Amino acid sequence: MTSLAKYKHEWTYNVRADILSGLVVALALIPEAIAFSIIAGVDPKVGLYASFSIAVITAFVGGRPGMISAATAATAVLMVTLVRDHGLQYLLAATVLAGLIQIAAGFMKLGYVMRFVSKSVMTGFVNALAILIFMAQLPELIDVPPLTYVMVAAGLAIIYLFPRITKAIPSPLVTIVVLTAISLAVGLDLRTVSDMGDLPDTLPIFLIPQIPFTLETLMIILPYSVGVAAVGLLESLMTQSIVDELTDTDSNRNQECVGQGVANTLTGFIGGMAGCAMIGQSIINVKSGGRGRLSTFVAGVMLLFFCVVLGDWVGRIPMAALVAIMIMVSIGTFSWSSIVNLKSHPRSSSIVMLATVAFVVATHNLAIGVLVGVLLSGIFFAWKISQIFAVRSELSEDGRKRTYFVEGQLFFASSEDFMRGFDFREVLDHVTIDVSKAHIWDISSVQALDMAVLKFRREGAEVEIIGLNKASETIVDKLAIHDKPGAMDEMLSH
Repeated sequence: MTSLAKYKHEWTYNVRADILSGLVVALALIPEAIAFSIIAGVDPKVGLYASFSIAVITAFVGGRPGMISAATAATAVLMVTLVRDHGLQYLLAATVLAGLIQIAAGFMKLGYVMRFVSKSVMTGFVNALAILIFMAQLPELIDVPPLTYVMVAAGLAIIYLFPRITKAIPSPLVTIVVLTAISLAVGLDLRTVSDMGDLPDTLPIFLIPQIPFTLETLMIILPYSVGVAAVGLLESLMTQSIVDELTDTDSNRNQECVGQGVANTLTGFIGGMAGCAMIGQSIINVKSGGRGRLSTFVAGVMLLFFCVVLGDWVGRIPMAALVAIMIMVSIGTFSWSSIVNLKSHPRSSSIVMLATVAFVVATHNLAIGVLVGVLLSGIFFAWKISQIFAVRSELSEDGRKRTYFVEGQLFFASSEDFMRGFDFREVLDHVTIDVSKAHIWDISSVQALDMAVLKFRREGAEVEIIGLNKASETIVDKLAIHDKPGAMDEMLSH
């Protein structure tokens, strides 16, 4: 299948389900976009225009069909200080710059860094997001009329029971329609979407941020743009991996980086703030049957249509209906098997997963939690590999020659064990270091090898290194100094 044919297929193979799921996502996006605008300290229009623009653009140029990108809390929280100190125009400029950085990241193939994120980190990320999604609903469940709980319960009942009747229509969409109809028919006094903020009543227009184009301005917005770009890509790529797993399909991570960048860049020119992929909305889309690019496009277009044309009706949707949907998303997102697996999985994997959850929930910053998880994964991996290492030796019959056999991975974490494996005080004429069953990885291991050779030579022994594989030989030839004049003095000077 050609790339063009594949692209066409991603638009057309699931039309009916994509349209219906897009409608559900569009309705669910409205209160969230408003809430994220409030977090950033800007008018609700900024978040709504951003959600429309980012969704529509990523539908065309993104690398993951069926994934929903829009204004998010992860990027909004990074913009609070910029908006407070410098105003909306600087936010728009920072959004444009963040998009350009993301485009550059895509062309530099930085999407491949996701291969360094372990399964434990992914599980922790998913569980943390599920918890955050649920926690985000608590304001709508605290100090509210008892009728709210009845409506939420009714919404959950429809969500989980309606598919037993038919799966032709997404149950979240049925929930919104039924609960809204009941609320309007009976005249229930419940919190509605319109209570979140005013919906826009006009289409967005192209505008250039009204800021001085100077180096000083660049220095102001650059730190925010870099942070937004990094966090946005991290959440987008993590969400992309989750959607890949949910749909058993592959996608292009580097294209997604470029797509997110193009979306953010153009969004800044229509008065919107930067955003990224949304795991909650993406799961709503997938659970509602959305798979193709059309679902993302419909979500963005219908979001704007609902706000501009049907704003009065959309504003009457009870928040209880949307809360029920998000609770469903929270339950569906959480990896319940990970709790059972705590007993059977390696302790290090469980610690990584729990640490990721704890840091994300504590900081509400996905990037911090994931970085902590990746760091711990690296530390635990290095520790495990360093334990698979040994140095043994054989003494010749005349007692004048000893051969040391090095086995395992020689790198910074095992270099101390390497040095402890030698007896430098033993009086010998010849020492052979056999590394045929070892691999030398880094400068720390090369320096340890240098030190071992130089110490034996200092004691009067002739030293020979044998068995270097091609990769190890390359790094040793490049970095080793034990055959250079004044090597011991140079080594001791470090």
